Amino acid sequence: MPTLRSEVLTFCYVAGRPGSWNFGELLVSESQRRRRTASPAQNPGLAPDDPLRAFGERLRKIEGLDDLARSYPGREITVGRQRQQLEFFSDPERPNAFAMVALEFFLVIAQYYREALPLRLILLLIAGQRASGRIPLTQDDMAQILDVPRQKVNESLREIMGHGIVIKRGRGVYQFNPPYSYVAAELVRLSDGRTEYVQVDQADALAELRAAALPDLVRFPSLQHMREAIEEFRKERAQKRRERRERFRARTSQKEGER
Repeated sequence: MPTLRSEVLTFCYVAGRPGSWNFGELLVSESQRRRRTASPAQNPGLAPDDPLRAFGERLRKIEGLDDLARSYPGREITVGRQRQQLEFFSDPERPNAFAMVALEFFLVIAQYYREALPLRLILLLIAGQRASGRIPLTQDDMAQILDVPRQKVNESLREIMGHGIVIKRGRGVYQFNPPYSYVAAELVRLSDGRTEYVQVDQADALAELRAAALPDLVRFPSLQHMREAIEEFRKERAQKRRERRERFRARTSQKEGER
């Protein structure tokens, strides 16, 4: 039999009968045997029933919430509802709930409006759109959702409509001007329970508005007047800052002269 080195594992084969071979014993050096039998020292800082010990144990199957609660008798366990996938943010009553919004429109209104309610109302109108940009919301609905008086909603809505952003199409029905925000399609639930896919192209909706007897700012929407108002407001703010600085310098000079 060949000489074995202590750090090398070798197999020894023993002949049983002609034409057959059986595995023999695995020869392990003494130093390796000691390393295998050595057990890791337990952490003396954790109590036997400490939950942190679970991190060093094998995972086991939980049969139910009662089984989980019994494993941690001194702790409170709460379970929330199952989360929807991130991509959808919709429900069975309103699937495919997405709207196309012009980023330039967001940029301009963020600079133009200095009060929160008009911006909140615009976001609500975007969220309430159906196919072709129609918004089936009454002012009472808007006031209830935003938790503000109806009079405040009426004032903000008239301000928004004055810029051609939203158009009133009937009692309790408004419409977003297509270049600013638009919903191209939706699934409509019919009376017999079936659903029908309704799609309206943005160009068709815009052509319908241009053919109607509406103000030019609605038929040919533009944010240029809002951009000009933003520049005028900035100039006024800059002028007021200059006047304050000049008054401050004058008062400072007067006090130094009195000394």
